Amino acid sequence: MTAQKNVSKPLPPDQDEPAAVQGPRRPALIQPEAADAAAQPAGGEGRAASADRKEAGTGEAGEAARAQPAEATPEGDAAVPAGGAGPGKGAAKGPGKGPGKGKGGRPKPRRNAPQPPVRPTAGKARLRRRHVALMLSFLLVVVAPVAASGWYLWARAVDQYASYLGFSVRSETGAGTSELLGGLTSLVGMTSNSSTDTDILYKFIQSHDLVERVDERLDLRRIWSKAPGDPIFGYTGNESLEDLLSEWERKVRIYYDDGMIDLRVLAFDPQDARAITQAIFDESTRMINELNDIAREDALRYARDDLAEALARLKAARQDMMAFRNRHQLVDPSADVQGQVGVVTSLQQQLAEALVQLGLLRANAQPGDPRIEQAELRIGIIRDQIDEERQKFGSETATGEALSEVVGQFESLTVDREFAERSYTAALATYDTARAEASRQSRYLAAYVKPTLAQESKYPERGKLLLIMSGFLLILWIIGVLIFYSLRDRR
Repeated sequence: MTAQKNVSKPLPPDQDEPAAVQGPRRPALIQPEAADAAAQPAGGEGRAASADRKEAGTGEAGEAARAQPAEATPEGDAAVPAGGAGPGKGAAKGPGKGPGKGKGGRPKPRRNAPQPPVRPTAGKARLRRRHVALMLSFLLVVVAPVAASGWYLWARAVDQYASYLGFSVRSETGAGTSELLGGLTSLVGMTSNSSTDTDILYKFIQSHDLVERVDERLDLRRIWSKAPGDPIFGYTGNESLEDLLSEWERKVRIYYDDGMIDLRVLAFDPQDARAITQAIFDESTRMINELNDIAREDALRYARDDLAEALARLKAARQDMMAFRNRHQLVDPSADVQGQVGVVTSLQQQLAEALVQLGLLRANAQPGDPRIEQAELRIGIIRDQIDEERQKFGSETATGEALSEVVGQFESLTVDREFAERSYTAALATYDTARAEASRQSRYLAAYVKPTLAQESKYPERGKLLLIMSGFLLILWIIGVLIFYSLRDRR
């Protein structure tokens, strides 16, 4: 039995293509190679078929229909995809413009896009050499040092006792004298600055000088060497002062805040710790007293120097005055001149009275009256005496110098002596004031926490030290591991 040959004829544009051609009822299998060859139209027909395939391929039903093989219809050998919407749906009109049409009018199934290959699932984790190396490094870097440190802290480290001390520098200044004298103490540099003294004391506690003084008093090397089985917390230095100072910085902690100093001293015996704290307080008190003495001496030195200079000036002025008197044989030339001036003044008064009497006589008496002659004679004598007294002002003294010059020299010496006396008086008052202020002004240490005696050991802080060391070593190990994997991934 032979199969009929189907002939495809072109249809007019206004008619749809028949769903199938009459033929025997048998399934039509479409080969992928033949479908690929038939699905390549030329020119604009290919673009139209591609657009039709996009429309027909939307939806889950279309995808399922394209994925299944075509089945034959009762009308003929032309196949309709399973689940399709019927003949002619989703296809463009016109000859040769169907989405699945090839040669002989058979539809062509659409192939799915290729999918990327799926990698196989990860295999079971296995222990490798790097894992073993990491575990060994963790044991060596973290666990072993922490275990060794814990053993040393609890088995070898000797208990230490702390003694505490707190003090500040106080200053007291008496008021009254300096205010009455106009603040003369400020002129000689007498000021109070307890904050500066505290700064000096803070540096002094950390100095070689204090360490040497306390060592001479208590023998610090013997005190801090009482733990021979503890080389970390015990003193292991030599006899040099530098090693002792390093141990001092470990055992003596200083806290300075707002003019107050707090100390914490560690020792292997509570009595030793308290003795060291007391020695520090005593030496600090001595240091403050020395500062007091220096400040007092500085203030008094300036006043004393001014007083000595004023006294020397006064002595020189008096010596010059004494030499002047001995040379001119005059105690006070000014007094002699004043006496002579008084005589001249008296004579002038008598002369004036005599002239008045002479005028009265001439007005009342006869011209030959003897009283007129006596009055005239008296007036002449008075005038001669006045001239004689006036000549004494310009006369020479025993040294041959004029009296006016002698008086001038005496007045100059008198001014110098008066100035020296006033300067000496002011310098003496300044010195007395400075001495009074220095005696009232004092600096001292006010201990608000006296040296304490420990009842139990608080140091070394074993748990804290072990926790710090563990965290540090763990961070160091993590950084090393990250560096290792970073370098490994870059290869």
